[in-house]
Amino acid sequence: MDERLSRSPDQRLGDLGIILPPAAAPVANYIAVSRMGGLLIVSGQLPFGRDGKIDPRHVGKLGGEVSAADGREAARACALNVLAQVRAQIGSLDVVGRCLRLGGFINCASDFKELAQVMNGASDLMVEIFGDRGRHARSTIGVAQLPLDAAVEVEAMFEAAP
Repeated sequence: MDERLSRSPDQRLGDLGIILPPAAAPVANYIAVSRMGGLLIVSGQLPFGRDGKIDPRHVGKLGGEVSAADGREAARACALNVLAQVRAQIGSLDVVGRCLRLGGFINCASDFKELAQVMNGASDLMVEIFGDRGRHARSTIGVAQLPLDAAVEVEAMFEAAP
């Protein structure tokens, strides 16, 4: 067994040199995380960096001004923001039982076909952090527009200790 996978999710973040961004405040009339018992539902997160801004490479349409590689990075940034919300809600990623679901929204041109590959930026991060407990159900949808003209938005559902 890979020794890294025997480490806790918070330890894996450190192993990977990842510092989560601050949990972003909602930009409209909703809450960032809704909790019922052991179920955490995380509202869609945009690809904000640690500075609270969206990298210019993560603004616009995939299949237009945003490359598939930059879209994948944007999906990973969204996933980091999802994890920041989870940590802010429950104090530690070590309390997460598993990632149940990710939903991805890709701001793209009508003929862009690499939606799944872009969303893998978020999915791969969940597996890096949680190992097999990071494998999840997923939906990926191409959309005409996202808030702040972000290239990607990711929502999630997790199981956590009640």
